[in-house]
Amino acid sequence: MSSEILVDFQDDLAGDDAPSNALDQLKLSPMEEKQWPPDDLANMSKSSSIRPPHRTGNNAHLSWDDPFYDIARQQIVEVAGDDNFGRKVIVFSACRMPPQHQLDHHKLLMYLKHTLDQYVESDYTLIYFHHGLTSENKPSLSWVRDAYREFDRKYKKNIKALYIVHPTMFIRTLLILFKPIISFKFGRKLNYINYLSELEEIVKCEQLVIPSRVREYDEKIRQALKPSAQAAMSPPRSPPLPTQQFGVPLSELRLRAADADGVPFVVRDTVNFLLEQGLQTEGIFRRSANVSLVRSIQEKYNSGQEVNFYQLEDVHLAAVILKKFLRELPEPLLTYQLYNDVVNIHSTSRRVERIRNMLHTLPEENYASLKFLIQFLSQVLAQSEVNKMNSANLAVVFGPNLLWGQDAAMTLSAIGPINNFTRLLLDQHQEIFSS
Repeated sequence: MSSEILVDFQDDLAGDDAPSNALDQLKLSPMEEKQWPPDDLANMSKSSSIRPPHRTGNNAHLSWDDPFYDIARQQIVEVAGDDNFGRKVIVFSACRMPPQHQLDHHKLLMYLKHTLDQYVESDYTLIYFHHGLTSENKPSLSWVRDAYREFDRKYKKNIKALYIVHPTMFIRTLLILFKPIISFKFGRKLNYINYLSELEEIVKCEQLVIPSRVREYDEKIRQALKPSAQAAMSPPRSPPLPTQQFGVPLSELRLRAADADGVPFVVRDTVNFLLEQGLQTEGIFRRSANVSLVRSIQEKYNSGQEVNFYQLEDVHLAAVILKKFLRELPEPLLTYQLYNDVVNIHSTSRRVERIRNMLHTLPEENYASLKFLIQFLSQVLAQSEVNKMNSANLAVVFGPNLLWGQDAAMTLSAIGPINNFTRLLLDQHQEIFSS
């Protein structure tokens, strides 16, 4: 990888003018392909039967007259559900940045802030795909410096991790240059990811729209590894345990690990604890949990061991486990079959009746689990003055965990409608779930 980056420091790098021109002195080799291909999402949407939402909360599909439209359509910045620890994921793809003269970098910075403003009250993770940053599209060092300074404590407080994927000598050197202005706490949140396979420890890669050029580059550098190293990166997966709870179809759980109504044990266990201990917790579902504890609890459930949240006294841990269980279902709770109907429900009349009829087509265990979950969330909503979780906030948290597309690109283009549908379930739950 280091052969792709040529670092040429000038003698005056330490001078007074260094912050404004140092990035220009870090010379990047041009990429093999100078064309700027259409974005993966744009290609996909042409063949999709699902209409892109007009202005429903998804920044990638803002209306043409929105001040950020020209930035959003590049899909440099994306919001991609939750990571494995219950934190929202923001993705920044350098390869989608057009040449310098075609991009307003100040507006890009404002758009990034605009996107983060929707999530900074919650814990979140930032993933930066570095591959594709070239001498033609790199911003100035002064822009990078201003960008870091522009993000005040509000943004830095709840960012739990910044993952730099496919780091090169350029990015490593850049961070060394910025070390004097990067706070110690923020510095500890920086992590290097050398291969996409390492991301699986952090987030389900299927929910990310990873640019094809990044995937191709990852495959290229993996192929350059020795066979033994490749095998070590992709160890065989262990077969599921007989008591497995996570990643198991609801129909199977109903046969061996759910109650008479078909509600999975993990869902009922976490919800019962949260009903007793969490309804008045400010920011419930917005905070992440200790990474090792999340893994430990998941392993206990999967091995059939008892989990006692009352001993742990951690509301946020139970909340993360609930979201993680939903997210790891092989098929979403609302099922792939209802995906198109959910995404397009905003354009239909008599929505409550329509939704009620839609939900009655779900398998019994899915319907029972959804009803149980929504009724619980309605109780969270009833105490929103204390816990600060109104229906919009809860929809943003749970929408992507209730439904996703079989193609990650479609999920990102439909996050707004999915969240709006979830909000309807919460606001109209009594009518929707009435017998």
